[in-house]
Order: sequence, then C-alpha cells, then structure tokens
Amino acid sequence: MLAYHLNESVDLSSRNKDFIARSVKWIVSHFAINRQTAIADFGCGPGLYTTRFAERGADVTGIDFSERSIGYAKNTAARKSLVIDYACSDYLEYETEKRFDLITMIMCDYCALSPFQRKKLLARFRGLLNADGAVLLDVYSLNAFDRREEASTYEYMQLDGVWSKEDYYGFLNTFKYDEEKVMLDKYTIIEKARTRTVYNWLQYFSPTTLRREFEENGFKIEGFYSDVAGKAFSSESDEIAVVARKI
Repeated sequence: MLAYHLNESVDLSSRNKDFIARSVKWIVSHFAINRQTAIADFGCGPGLYTTRFAERGADVTGIDFSERSIGYAKNTAARKSLVIDYACSDYLEYETEKRFDLITMIMCDYCALSPFQRKKLLARFRGLLNADGAVLLDVYSLNAFDRREEASTYEYMQLDGVWSKEDYYGFLNTFKYDEEKVMLDKYTIIEKARTRTVYNWLQYFSPTTLRREFEENGFKIEGFYSDVAGKAFSSESDEIAVVARKI
C-alpha cells in the first residue's frame, strides 16, 4: 500500500504529484496558513501533504494507522529537517492536548466510515479545533454513485499484488444500495494457505446530506468545491470538497 501512496503519477491511495501541488497552494491561500497555523492531517499516509504544509512554516501533526507510512513520513521530515508531530493511531481514537486551526482529511476517507463513526469523528474534530477552526475534507458525490454498477470480476494477483506477496486470486463482488447511496466492494483473496474477505463500504453524498450531517454535529458549512484544490463546485463532479467551521 505504501508503494501506491508514493506513485506520483496516479490517484490510487494518494493524489498525484501535480494535483497535490495545486491543492497545497490553494489550501495555503484559502486558509491563510502561516507560522502560527496549527494543522492536523487525519489519514496522512506517508506525509505527502504534511511535508508540504511544514515546508510553508505551519505547525503540523499527521495521524495514520499505518506504521510503514508513518515511518516513511518521519524519515522524510528528518531528511528535510522539518519538525512534524506524527502519531501512529486509529484516528477515531486519537487524543492530544494540542488544538488546531485546520483539520484536513483528504482522499475521501470520510466515505469509508459508518454513520456512527462519522458522528464520532466529527465530535472529535470539534473537540480538537480552536474556536472558529475549520475542517477540509472530500467525499464521493452522487454523480459518482450513479455511474457505478454492480459487477463480479476475478484476477490473478488482483490490484497488482496489493493483497499479498504470495500468489493469489482476487475476486471482487460489487453491490449497490440505491436507497442508502452506499456501495460495497467485497474482495475475496484466495491464497494457497488461506482465504480472506475484505469489505470496503463507501458512502456517497450530496451537498444537502453533507450540510445536514455537519450541522447536526456542530459545524457550519462555509463552502463546497469540486476538489480540495478549490475547483468551483459542479454537480457533475465525482467528488465534493467541503470547508466547514466549528460553531
């Protein structure tokens, strides 16, 4: 998975290099980031955003559950002589005495959480933010949901071997739940010695459902965009980026 994060030419586990550069430029401008700005990046991966925020002088914290990604991020910070606080943690359980001016969660991680988990996460965000602090995150849109279909596929070494270093066959069954606007990608990974099943649930959103969810949890929506690089919002976009303020 770390290799997917670090592949700068594709949008798989992380955004591509050019998009990240545009995104960071917009975030720095939109939120007036300076040396007094405290930022927490939830699901920071190998530090593709945190490194760039720190290079612009911000006080940066990165949270991710992957020890390998956090290890890579720490090594990058050390090599560049950057001071970044990294925590290897489930971000639903993350606690700190620090308070932040901006919390980011990029790459549609929010969509993978259940309604209960999203409520818990927003409460945690609210507790970690300074007064008038902001959240920036992105989600998959209903336009993206409408274009997805149920399907069944299988492949030798599915997803270029991401599931195992050993030989395996991967089976993918995709289920669509129209009323809930939820997709399930069910992966069955069959190796010689074992069989595993991975369930990847994704919630899709409209601006209306996002606004309701945030307002019910103590936030005011400041704006919608088509991506976290500040592209003007369009209902035809596959993603929605939201900026919300703590109230």
